[in-house]
Amino acid sequence: MRTILTILLAFAAGVLLMLLLPGRAGLPSSANPSAPVAATSTTVLSGNSAPDEASSSGTAADSGDDWPNAGPTPEQVIYAQPRMIHDALAKLTPRVAGKPNLYLLAFAGDGGEDVFRNEAEYAAQLFAKRFGATAHSIVLENNPATLATHPLASWSNLEAALDGLDKTMQPDQDILLLYVTSHGGEDHNLLVDMDPLPLDQIGAQDLADILAKRHFKWKVVVVNACYSGGFVPPLQGPGTLVLTAARSDRSSFGCGSDSDITYFGRAWLVDALNRTDNFVDAFKQASAEIRQWETQDKLTPSEPQIDIGSGIESQLALWRKGFTPGPAVAFKPAVPAPAGTAGTAQ
Repeated sequence: MRTILTILLAFAAGVLLMLLLPGRAGLPSSANPSAPVAATSTTVLSGNSAPDEASSSGTAADSGDDWPNAGPTPEQVIYAQPRMIHDALAKLTPRVAGKPNLYLLAFAGDGGEDVFRNEAEYAAQLFAKRFGATAHSIVLENNPATLATHPLASWSNLEAALDGLDKTMQPDQDILLLYVTSHGGEDHNLLVDMDPLPLDQIGAQDLADILAKRHFKWKVVVVNACYSGGFVPPLQGPGTLVLTAARSDRSSFGCGSDSDITYFGRAWLVDALNRTDNFVDAFKQASAEIRQWETQDKLTPSEPQIDIGSGIESQLALWRKGFTPGPAVAFKPAVPAPAGTAGTAQ
């Protein structure tokens, strides 16, 4: 009898322990987030002035899990992607006939830091509110807080979104603006990460090949990452404006888990494009502003790069004739994932 009672009590205790354990049954545990492939800065930018401090670091998080405890499982997220891309394309605002339209595709590659999500979502808000009905946007992003609301920033989704835009846009008139924000490496690869999903990284030649497969005559490609100047040679060409946050052998600054937006994102998107609708003029203003911040903080200059292909400035000028710029759009960081659902990163 004692043996039977002991067995029954042990079984009951085991069941009670399982019920009291936190978390959700069946949720796969994930590994530590991938190490960044470029230097980062852990500085919060506020207003139009330079941050108080800036430092660069190439270390990954000591520990942490970027997957939320509440929400879809990794498998559910993967299988939802075709539907989410379809829905994102279906939600594009109607094209304005008889005028060049601009289609923004924002790609926030690293799911370990909110700074990239903030930048991509702000870009979409800025273009919708400031540049009128001829501006349309899609956001692809890796972030624990948006796994159920935004398509992933992945190689496959990038191609799928571009295929959808290729069918939507008027090839002789409309302009694609691809805005990529993530960590970048000295080998000119972008970090694409939403741990534990096995996402492919995207290199400079990869991105050029992806774009070359589509029929985009007019393109603006912005690569906001360390060492992003290495993207200029494969991307440059007629009808293409290429902007990068740094030269091929330099770090850019302003990313990190303590930052709301990168130096380049603050300078080009928030400060410059709220003053002018000319992308080239905005780049010049942003470069000067970044140089001031880096001098103040005694950082090695990032030296943002620009390449202007034939014809693109004229086409952008035609697009600008189709709207009257709206008022400045204030930057506000997106609401992060609830505390405890994602680990700190980098």
